[in-house]
Amino acid sequence: MSIVVERLGQGPDLVLLHGWGMNGAVWHGIAPLLSPHFRLHLIDLPGFGASSLAEGVDYDLNWLARQVVAVLPPRAHLLGWSLGGLVASRIALDEPDRVASLITVASSPCFMAREAWPGIAPKVLEGFMAALGGDFRQTVERFLAIQAMGSEHARDDIRQLKQWLAERPAPQLAALTAGLTMLAEVDLREELAQLALPWLRVYGRLDSLVPRAGIPLLDERYPRSESQVLSKASHAPFISHPGPFVTGIREWLAMAGGRAD
Repeated sequence: MSIVVERLGQGPDLVLLHGWGMNGAVWHGIAPLLSPHFRLHLIDLPGFGASSLAEGVDYDLNWLARQVVAVLPPRAHLLGWSLGGLVASRIALDEPDRVASLITVASSPCFMAREAWPGIAPKVLEGFMAALGGDFRQTVERFLAIQAMGSEHARDDIRQLKQWLAERPAPQLAALTAGLTMLAEVDLREELAQLALPWLRVYGRLDSLVPRAGIPLLDERYPRSESQVLSKASHAPFISHPGPFVTGIREWLAMAGGRAD
């Protein structure tokens, strides 16, 4: 098994981790806006895109984080979208000396809705898990549609996501299943309270997978972090609103110690 990393640009190292069902090509829309200022590392997580997955692997968040750490530059800014945000958070907790700053995008330390905690309804994730046993490609496309729900550019967002997904090999079923299990079971809320790294949390106000009701709860729980909310964006703000998204990232990284001009 080997992790495939696409590298481009110049400047401080910025590693980008995609979400469930996707691959590193999802960043191609904003790469031209970031590559003049950063050395980008667009990673295909194991079992997604061009990164193959061997049989018999105990595919959980800890294992996944270790695989990514093995291909990280010595010290990098780490940006993770959705499921990739969980991976980035796990790395920041386990390997803080390897991470200059953490950026989580449309992500949550606990995706599943629980008592007094807004999130994805359990029946939704259970439905996706059951559907994987049939046509898993159709299941991924349904998930893409939910990601764009609420965006003013929903149809364009879905079309763009499908295009990038098709640029690389289809995800492997084992990786899809493991990823859904992580979304259902992982809860990093308590651990992340101890995180001392610079941390930016970016959200789309119209996101149906990471409800905006959870943002003030996270603001209160993690007072050392900062949050940005794109008012007209959904679960993929870097696709629907690439300009404001990149501007916010660059300005914050400049303050966090990453040269962005």
